[in-house]
Amino acid sequence: MIRFEPRTGISPARSMGLRLLAVAAALALAAIPLGVAGAPILPAYAAMLQGAAGSVFALTETLARATPLIFTGLSAAIAFRARLYNIGAEGQLYLGALAAVAVGSGAVAGPPALLVPLVLLAAAAAGAALMLGPTFLKGRFGVDEVVTTLLLNFVVLLFIQMMLEGPFKDPMGGGWPQSEPILPEAALPPLVERMRLHAGLPIGIVLCLLAHVLISRTVLGLRIRAVGENPAASAYAGIPVLRTLLTVGAVSGALAGLAGASEVAGLKGNLTADLSRGFGYAGIVVAMIAGLQPLAVVPAALLVAGVFVGADTMSRSHGVSSYIADLIVALALLCVLVAGLFVRFKVRWERA
Repeated sequence: MIRFEPRTGISPARSMGLRLLAVAAALALAAIPLGVAGAPILPAYAAMLQGAAGSVFALTETLARATPLIFTGLSAAIAFRARLYNIGAEGQLYLGALAAVAVGSGAVAGPPALLVPLVLLAAAAAGAALMLGPTFLKGRFGVDEVVTTLLLNFVVLLFIQMMLEGPFKDPMGGGWPQSEPILPEAALPPLVERMRLHAGLPIGIVLCLLAHVLISRTVLGLRIRAVGENPAASAYAGIPVLRTLLTVGAVSGALAGLAGASEVAGLKGNLTADLSRGFGYAGIVVAMIAGLQPLAVVPAALLVAGVFVGADTMSRSHGVSSYIADLIVALALLCVLVAGLFVRFKVRWERA
């Protein structure tokens, strides 16, 4: 008979080691379909590594792809710590991008020192506002936030498409459904000349550091952890559960909104209906690989981004579908979840 016993002391090193082992297991499992497809396993993975970090261009592309994942991964990590399961980062990203375009495409004139913070604040406010409704419904009436946030993604995307065909449509866009471009004064500056890497990356890293301090060193962080562990006991102890959830929801939505601002103001320059490559959903994978730890979000985002960027090179060099990246990320999530079980519990084998 198998029995699971809770572990009393879980060291960070053990937890991180098991998660790294889970990622290695995901790569090993992904080798099976690679072999079935006829690709040489080691050269294929070497091509993936080369495509993700084998040159300055490859490295900057990986970092640029990781930037929105840092924001959405941190958004999910903070929300999940309070057992507020925000599946709506995709919609919050798009609404944040729309707010960034509304402010940064000419509505306000000024120098970069004024416009860039305004664009970021507008995006954060839009993402936070979208998340407050589902959070209030969960905290006050017990409505399942997984359903409400997930469905809002589709509502927001339809709203974005309507706005791009209407008030926000660029009259100089040749009929394409896209917004007017962000002003140069409102754009996030590039970090490397002639590369797509921009200032959104250091902003995301700084926010991860601040989130770590918030969760581990502040009263609000203690309340977030307590509500996540046991809402009923937290309420009995005098913690304002609804207020804490609303704060967490606002912070989570704001971070996802910043991901949208990062993409339009730092990378794309305008808003289109295909702005996101599923960054909101991939952020959940990033958060789970990171173990909901803000400091671990950055390496987890780099890992996921490296898989996606490197898979393109592997696809071109070995004729393997680039969708292998989705398979590897999915396997990594499953393996990390299994590893989390062994982090929290000891497995005992007993004779019946």
